[in-house]
Amino acid sequence: MKRLLLFIPLLVVVILGVVLFAGIGKDPTALESALIGKSVPEFSLPELQNPDRTLDPSVFRGKVSLLNVWGTWCPSCREEHDDLVWLAEDKGIRIVGLNYKDDRDLALQWLERLGDPYEVTIFDPEGSLGFDLGVYGAPETYVIDGQGTVRYRHVGVVNEKVWREHLEPVVQRYREGN
Repeated sequence: MKRLLLFIPLLVVVILGVVLFAGIGKDPTALESALIGKSVPEFSLPELQNPDRTLDPSVFRGKVSLLNVWGTWCPSCREEHDDLVWLAEDKGIRIVGLNYKDDRDLALQWLERLGDPYEVTIFDPEGSLGFDLGVYGAPETYVIDGQGTVRYRHVGVVNEKVWREHLEPVVQRYREGN
């Protein structure tokens, strides 16, 4: 019986070690998405700047886009904002914003004060589109091809390094029609 009691803690330690070892070296920002290779989920939501205009998945048709999930309540969104402005203004990247679980007036003030990198911004105050996309929080950025298909998901801040190493290769691939 004593041997069995000594064996149980050892077994727990071994199992815990295997679980921890399996996670070492994995990028926590590389969360897989069940939507990769599938169309953007159906939605019908107002535009942030013009609440009378309803947006739907057709907003992604015709041109490769980044879909950036953001909110004024998100400190990391503030951290990445200047880089998004740089991508839109200096690199000519089309960015669609998804203002997620936010207040319209605060979001408009944010864009007025910090600059607006978004060609259009979807207003999702209840988080319905975010939920359908599988958003864990903000920021998250998706590459959407010109047919409206999700091609890549990045969880976390977009900066120049993330752009060059992760997003730009995917954008280039789908701009070239692959």
